[in-house]
Amino acid sequence: MSPLWRDQIHIFLAPTRVDWVKRKRGWRSVQTDRVTEQCNSSEAGPVWAAALQLLENILQQAAGSDVFIILSNHFLRYVALPPQIEITTPEEVKSYADFRMREVYAERVDSWVLSISDWNPVDGAVCAAIPRELILQLEQSASICRCKIKMLEPYLASVYDRWEAQLKGDKLYLAIIETGRICLAIKHHGKWQSVRNQRILHQADQDLLAALDQEVIWSGTKEALEFVYLFAPEHPRLSLHDGSGWSIIPLPAGKMPVLAHYPVATTNHSELDQCPG
Repeated sequence: MSPLWRDQIHIFLAPTRVDWVKRKRGWRSVQTDRVTEQCNSSEAGPVWAAALQLLENILQQAAGSDVFIILSNHFLRYVALPPQIEITTPEEVKSYADFRMREVYAERVDSWVLSISDWNPVDGAVCAAIPRELILQLEQSASICRCKIKMLEPYLASVYDRWEAQLKGDKLYLAIIETGRICLAIKHHGKWQSVRNQRILHQADQDLLAALDQEVIWSGTKEALEFVYLFAPEHPRLSLHDGSGWSIIPLPAGKMPVLAHYPVATTNHSELDQCPG
């Protein structure tokens, strides 16, 4: 079958849910209804085990398709790569990313695959680490179902790339919140400063405010009112109280709509802030 005629399945993979849509190819591409399937997180083994079994069942229904996957931030670890003018070659960038990761995560890096955003010696970049075993199991599941993984993308990268043109300001705070996890990426004057990726231990709004306040303390600068871009489709009512010193700029912004397979709020709101692992 010509690749131009292969169906596509677009997936968001998280520890307790798989969101997906399928696009049937032909003279006119047709998108099927969006589906959310939920599972209990694994108590034994990797945090992705239950979701991966669910994904394999989904791929069996879409045998022969091209697969595009966005990975929940639960499965990823990040570090910012601050600018280094003397680092220019791909090999130097890889060594720099490995060094920065090992500063934070030590020998755990040995079991991860590193993915680096576009490197700029003036602005730096972001490095994401994905468990090698997760990648191997995803590839195996796809192969069993005669599918081909065309894209494997971190949630942070997907959101940032989609709305980068709308993210303005000398100090940029981008918060991505999903069930049980906050990812906070920070740039100052276009340069990557830090990426915080942490569990939600209390309530999403409380933990977000605490993370934001800690970051401005470490940076040494705080305006009377700071702004944070927020993408939180699973927490549509999330807000920060008046007097917090922070104002939310909600995403999506501009003319870029939310991707159909991004996660949205479930009907069971009692577990929205609980972390599966």
